[in-house]
Amino acid sequence: MIKGTPGEIFSIAAKNQPVPGCTVSEEIAKTGENSVCCFSLAAHTDISAEIFPYHKLLIVSEGAMEVYTGIDQAWTLSENECLITPIGIPVGMRTENGTIYTETTMRRTDNMNQTIKPGNIFKLAELLPYQDRKIINMDVVHNSKMKFVIMSFDAGTGLSEHAAPGEALIFALDGEGVIGYEGKEHTIHAGENFVFAKGGAHWVKAAKRFKMTLLLTLE
Repeated sequence: MIKGTPGEIFSIAAKNQPVPGCTVSEEIAKTGENSVCCFSLAAHTDISAEIFPYHKLLIVSEGAMEVYTGIDQAWTLSENECLITPIGIPVGMRTENGTIYTETTMRRTDNMNQTIKPGNIFKLAELLPYQDRKIINMDVVHNSKMKFVIMSFDAGTGLSEHAAPGEALIFALDGEGVIGYEGKEHTIHAGENFVFAKGGAHWVKAAKRFKMTLLLTLE
């Protein structure tokens, strides 16, 4: 299940602006044991450190936050920066000026790309290069129920029309792409999102160089 209207450009961050003095969370996708939640933390708020038996992929959409542990370890994440949290120790989040971020659960049974290590700050858009006349894919994490994939498209490249076996959520990371969906074209830019319904006919082209992530449910 993915929240969002198929065939419309939107922004998860714009729809989840912080409420003064509060922390707010919303589940925006779920498949099997995995989920994606959006968190909006107002200035000077925090989520207490807790122990989880699985990793979390944190991606900051707006603002900045500190991810901290119960062992005097902390990471400061700014816009577009990511972190895979460690397991077995308390992990919490706090912000001075407010932040919006997504959290994707990564279970022990998931297959995580070995180039990405827990505890290292990175940017999804920097995991893949652009190459002349090529499309590059990288599976960040996958299991039998879902895939979280990064793709880079050189200008002029694209995917021909096809239909996904499940619902899909796109996060545009860099550049500009054109999505064809059910006979209509949509131009998408970094920071914007798009949802495909299961079986929805679509194609992707890069008018300019373009990078995106794709969360695909396989249920």
